[in-house]
Amino acid sequence: MNRKNGPQRAYDIVLFGATGFVGTLTAEYLAAHAPEDCRWAIAGRNADKLERLRERLASANPACADLPIVVADAADPESLRSLAESTRVVATTVGPYVWYGEALVEACAEAGTDYADLTGEPEFVDDVYVRYDARARETGARIVHACGFDSVPHDLGVYFTVQQLPEDAPLRVDGFVRAGGIFSGGTFASAVTAMGRQRQAARAARERRLHEPRLVGRRAGARLGAPRFSRETGAWALPLPTLDPRIVSRSAAGLRRYGPDFQYRHYASVKTLPMALGGPAALAALTVLAQLPAVRDWLMDRYEPGRGPSAERREKSWFRVRFVGEGGGRRVFTEVSGGDPGYDETAKMLAESALSLALDELPQTAGQVTTAVAMGDALLSRLRAAGITFRVAYSR
Repeated sequence: MNRKNGPQRAYDIVLFGATGFVGTLTAEYLAAHAPEDCRWAIAGRNADKLERLRERLASANPACADLPIVVADAADPESLRSLAESTRVVATTVGPYVWYGEALVEACAEAGTDYADLTGEPEFVDDVYVRYDARARETGARIVHACGFDSVPHDLGVYFTVQQLPEDAPLRVDGFVRAGGIFSGGTFASAVTAMGRQRQAARAARERRLHEPRLVGRRAGARLGAPRFSRETGAWALPLPTLDPRIVSRSAAGLRRYGPDFQYRHYASVKTLPMALGGPAALAALTVLAQLPAVRDWLMDRYEPGRGPSAERREKSWFRVRFVGEGGGRRVFTEVSGGDPGYDETAKMLAESALSLALDELPQTAGQVTTAVAMGDALLSRLRAAGITFRVAYSR
């Protein structure tokens, strides 16, 4: 970011969308874990809800009794400009981002303010790259998308795996995702929105390719593998066409440590054959139905953003991502694991990303960058200290 403006700004971090379900969990995490000298504030469009949230936070941490409140609305660009100009970092939970996110990215790019979100929407990521990456590079803003379960465990998991492999060798990494939990209402809304906007997403991807510089002398990519039984995990591996592999490939393009020729494949790990056969069929049917506005609206009504399961139910949720990496004559199995992916761990990842951007000594980067490129070792260390496991299971 534009470090010259940092000391003059009122806040280190502003959390936008703080009164939503994941926003509240993120605020609670910051209240419990932000250093005393970290100047942070909560933001949203409803002052009364923000005041009630502040009271809730103060009941657990009396130091939050005077926590600043910033009123801003995703539909009011002027309020977003004021928000961005007041802080060094904005962390936002307000989605679906393709509807509500662009104006805040623009404000941060103009103000030289670092930005972190929870999006899993490829269309949004590609559109704002085309429109605001160049300006963010000029002002020094780091625009970091997918700072939750999309896509931190996968991006930093591959980053961690690559560190276990030889340098300057062609590398291959496969990721296998398993999770037990409930998606948040916001995640579901974003997924349904993305399913219903296939044509727009394809257009955005083509436009990005016209603007994105090509790698010279190196290759880095991600591709969908074929469905197969994975002997490495003892489960069926189904190609997972999410934002995650795109994020990984962009990290590989931005970091020479991934070697001269890097490839990644991303899978869902499914234990039984009936699930392996039925899952893709159900997803394909849902994607077709989501093209119809009436069906899309009905689906959205079934899972309202801003609500989520009880703490007891979240405590039973979990995720595990296993990686198989090979290259330079070495093979390694690694694993990233944690608790509830849709809510608790996502809030933790977003909060720690914001803290890292605001407080850590980081590589000099700007523009649209990934978590691995922007924060790398610093964020990895933070997440391990916060209870998310990164481990080497086996190597030879």
